[in-house]
Amino acid sequence: MKQTLFLLLFLCQCISTFAQKHELGNVTIEELKEKIYPKDSSAVAAVIFKKGDVGYVFTNEDGFTMITVVKTKIKIYKKEGYNFANELIEYYIGGTTKEGVSFDNAITYNLIDGKIEKTKLKKESEFDENVNKYWNKKKITMPNVKVGSVIEFQYTIRSKRFQELRDWYFQSQIPVSYSELTTTVPEFYVYKSNQKGFIFPTVITEKKRKIVHLATMERNNNGGTRGLGNTFVEDDFEYEETRTNFIAQNLPAMKEESYVNNINNYMSCVSHELNYIAFPNKPLKTYSTDWEAVTKNIYDEGDFSSELNKTGYFDTEVNTIIAGLNSPQEKIVAISNFVKSKVKWNKYYGIFCNNGVKKAYSDNVGNVAEVNLILTSMLRYAGLTANPVLVSTRSNGVAFFPSISAFNYVMCAVETQEGLVLLDATDAFSIPNILPIRDLNWKGRMIRNDGTSEEVDLMPKLVSKEAANVGYQLNADGTINGKIKKQYSDYLAESFRNKYNLVKEEKYLEDLESTENIDINEYVRENQEILDKPIVESFSFSDKKSCEIIAEKLYFSPLLFLVLSENPFKQEVREYPIDFSFPIAKRYNVLIDLPEGYVVETLPTSMNIATVENIGSFKYIIANTGGKIQVSVTFEINQAIVGSDYYEIVKNFFKQLIDKQNEKIVLKKI
Repeated sequence: MKQTLFLLLFLCQCISTFAQKHELGNVTIEELKEKIYPKDSSAVAAVIFKKGDVGYVFTNEDGFTMITVVKTKIKIYKKEGYNFANELIEYYIGGTTKEGVSFDNAITYNLIDGKIEKTKLKKESEFDENVNKYWNKKKITMPNVKVGSVIEFQYTIRSKRFQELRDWYFQSQIPVSYSELTTTVPEFYVYKSNQKGFIFPTVITEKKRKIVHLATMERNNNGGTRGLGNTFVEDDFEYEETRTNFIAQNLPAMKEESYVNNINNYMSCVSHELNYIAFPNKPLKTYSTDWEAVTKNIYDEGDFSSELNKTGYFDTEVNTIIAGLNSPQEKIVAISNFVKSKVKWNKYYGIFCNNGVKKAYSDNVGNVAEVNLILTSMLRYAGLTANPVLVSTRSNGVAFFPSISAFNYVMCAVETQEGLVLLDATDAFSIPNILPIRDLNWKGRMIRNDGTSEEVDLMPKLVSKEAANVGYQLNADGTINGKIKKQYSDYLAESFRNKYNLVKEEKYLEDLESTENIDINEYVRENQEILDKPIVESFSFSDKKSCEIIAEKLYFSPLLFLVLSENPFKQEVREYPIDFSFPIAKRYNVLIDLPEGYVVETLPTSMNIATVENIGSFKYIIANTGGKIQVSVTFEINQAIVGSDYYEIVKNFFKQLIDKQNEKIVLKKI
């Protein structure tokens, strides 16, 4: 009996200590003194704990309100970790289901002369910004943050938006020591939970009865003798709650590596999507059970139908544009170019219009939905089968599970005999089926006039090409003088135009010279504004650093600044896919004139390799004929996305081609 009592007391003490450890306000001198995160010395910051509590509160006036409370404690180890002392929360302001966000207990702790100093967040460090008519965002910047600081804050979200709970990320770009989410949901709301990532939390579920005491006032006539009066009627409202606890500990940082579309796609996370609402004596109301249901909800509740049916504001212009045009392709190009020049994108995302298509058209500016719904409506007016396509952009993450919040973008698709033509008029340099890179995110969802939908593959199959012809003279003093002509097509051309459109030529050349360690003259760029043709750039160059002279021998890599200097794949193991964005083919032809009085002593051997499943290939052909060296290199990546199962193969493939490209030719004096 004594042993049992002792054990119970011990367990209660452990639970109490554990709970205190993960509550705000318990910052210790030891925590502030800590110089590095024990499990990752490279960490710039670490989440000591993050706790979320989602519950439902019932009142007579408002019914159920969802309350989300999040408490966070973070340790800053290096200056590079200062960004993690900021927090940003987006919240809904549209319609009748407005949300409210408030921050509390936001304090920065520092160790000053052996004592703990607290600095509380002031109102001027709290910012509220409007995104569009549906969303605002609230941000805090924690005060007095230094290397060694511990920061704590809490925020509360009050919401009537029951369609989905906010995604809970257990992992972060910094290590997380402890992460916990608790949801307490009344039986009337039935959610489906989905988990993603490669680390799964411990899940504990329990059910319990909840009683809400109600007091309502009713009018009565007191039996008809004393006029009207008021009486209070008291009643108990009883229902069942499901409490689910998700706990994960000692989570490593999710570190960026090359060719990842969005690292958040692969972080350990749990999401909840509302399946249905079932109140007593009321019809069952279903929500997002599959992608078809999600799309129909968006179509029915949004403004797609009404906005697409408006044509009077543009009919005269479109009639003029398509006059004399016969083929669908001609109409697609002409209307797309007109919309791109007429209505500029204001950089706001969203699947619904902000001010509507007519106002966007008259103001010459609109959000992504307005721009591309105008495009869709015009194409329909011109007799084409055009429909909007819902997209989750790369920054928004892959839409793994059916959810209204999965989409944040709208583009356009035209159904032709040759297949779908995808369009996005928000990008000045996009052309049919060459979209902004932000759109290339696995799958989209096309919505037809009747509200039905169809999955659309957004990943390109077309190979984008880079070609270079180089000729140069290698001199006896190790200097190099040459000319190069490079050409970029399709997605490589679109990327080039977007990246350098607003960069002055002088700045571009200055950066190119610095990056490649060369001097450039006679620079010419062609087809910058002719979107259906490749970008072409040519220039003369001189190079004083690529050739080494050792014991009167000349050592140089024949591809000079065209080589890939290091392997982009550095991790030992990778659990998420490799995303190249689009298939790529690079072809370089190099002709080298050797200096008089020198002959080849060592020449790299040719190479021809290819991976399994036709992922990639590399061909390196080199020949020495009559005082000239010819090199031909072909490098191809044939798949936009490569599964993680092939990571070791791709990593080794890149190692081989990099090693080969960097092999030296050795010349000796005759």
